[in-house]
Amino acid sequence: MRQRQHRLNPSNRSLHRLLVQQDGFTLVEMLVVITIIGLVVGLVGPRVLNHLSESKIKAARIQIEGFAQALDLHYLDNGTYPATGVGLAALVQKPTNVERRNGPYVKGNVVPNDPWGKPLYVCIPGDAWVSV
Repeated sequence: MRQRQHRLNPSNRSLHRLLVQQDGFTLVEMLVVITIIGLVVGLVGPRVLNHLSESKIKAARIQIEGFAQALDLHYLDNGTYPATGVGLAALVQKPTNVERRNGPYVKGNVVPNDPWGKPLYVCIPGDAWVSV
């Protein structure tokens, strides 16, 4: 059986090309796109990471201010700041050597970690660093 070949006029040739051509990307096109994506990630990525680290620093400052206020409230109630051995846990739980207490001075039952996930420390001037 012989196939009939139709003569295509110029207006039908472009339609024929669209129907016959396979969709896809060439290797050069894919390499260009990958290069552009790499440039965008290389230029924008460090800026985004910088903003993330800046936000952690801001969160740490806010957290320190909150603990400073809580320590001042503890001082107003008891006349002294928590002992170095007790640390920031005195803001959450009542120490044994405290008579009056209007606390807890920090929300929750535990002292939260800093924004980097490390435990907070308190140091009374002249004493050694003590973990919470």
